[in-house]
Amino acid sequence: MNLPTPTFFLQTEKNQQALSMLTEWNWMSHARDWLPENWQGWWDAIQSIPGLAPLLLVGIGWLFAILTQWLVSRSLGSLTRHTRTQVDDKIIAILKRPIFSSVFLFFAALASKSLNMPDSAEQIVLKILLSLVILIWTGAAFGLLHILLETLSRYRHKYRIITRKTLPLFELVGKIIVVAVSAYALMLVWGINPTAWLASAGIIGMAVGFAAKDSLANLFGGIFVIADAPYKVGDFVQLGSGERGMVTQIGLRSTRILSRDDIEITVPNAIMANSKIINENGGRWEKERIRAKVGVAYGSDVDQVCEVLLDIAHHTDGICESPEPRVRMRGFGESSLDFELLGWISEPVLRGRILHSLYMNIYKRFGAEGIEIPYAKRDIYIKEMPTTPGIPTMANTTIDSHKP
Repeated sequence: MNLPTPTFFLQTEKNQQALSMLTEWNWMSHARDWLPENWQGWWDAIQSIPGLAPLLLVGIGWLFAILTQWLVSRSLGSLTRHTRTQVDDKIIAILKRPIFSSVFLFFAALASKSLNMPDSAEQIVLKILLSLVILIWTGAAFGLLHILLETLSRYRHKYRIITRKTLPLFELVGKIIVVAVSAYALMLVWGINPTAWLASAGIIGMAVGFAAKDSLANLFGGIFVIADAPYKVGDFVQLGSGERGMVTQIGLRSTRILSRDDIEITVPNAIMANSKIINENGGRWEKERIRAKVGVAYGSDVDQVCEVLLDIAHHTDGICESPEPRVRMRGFGESSLDFELLGWISEPVLRGRILHSLYMNIYKRFGAEGIEIPYAKRDIYIKEMPTTPGIPTMANTTIDSHKP
């Protein structure tokens, strides 16, 4: 039974046939026919001197490469002269080197044909020159990819997924694709069958996937964190487990958080992507509202309490004037009237210090104003004590138990 030949084999065979035809074609014998009759004598004289024709071709190639580079740059520059951005100028600058190298290496390949080397040596030289062209264009593709992604990241209203934070991720994926295409082209040049390599890569990928399941989960979690951007470096976050600190680094495997005790916490991205995160720097601005809870005794002048608390907020360093601080009565407690002083701070990192200042000022000011801060009281009534010889009987005695 005749099985169909895979497409990869056909492509490899076609590329090898094309490479062999290019190597076996004796262009030197036809070059004389292309020249005018008065130049053919000069050509015969050049060929009679060993090594002169290759050097002449290399020199002509160098001049022709410079001319081609200048013409392409001039033509593209005239088209992009009236643009407002510098992106097109960067693209032209990147394309200069591969254009020059491609033209020069083409003439270098022609020069190698004039050396009358053995066929095997000619094929190796030609493959090396083609490989150099592929590698040079691969480097240019890296530069073009970076410029393209950097330009797209500036238009956040159109391309929201490509931002400054996700730029390294997309650049990494793009470079992997460019390297894969270049490797495939190099395999075709050197006559290597890509099918076996692809099959081996698939088997290795399955084995690595099962062995590094947790690592892959963290890797994809990092991709989702970078793409979704629930937080960024410098934000103060609080995890569902209670840890709170500033994000110092977001990697593909883990996120690092520096706590207020200067302890670095490393959290795998798989956990960060699947847990509740409170971003204190999120929202419409960086400001954060803090709450200072305080209770006053029943019978206190509630209007005076509100005025005193507002005055304390206005005279405490770190409390923003816009939005203005405010006081709210929250309810009737067991032994106090419950109030909250609400104020805005400029950065979440200042919360602990400013709350300390507020509570200190509230305690001092309430003492000066005669506003009582109550504490829990319990009255115990003993109706009858058991009679014990030698101990006097106590009845209807009240004992106050104070619980601060």
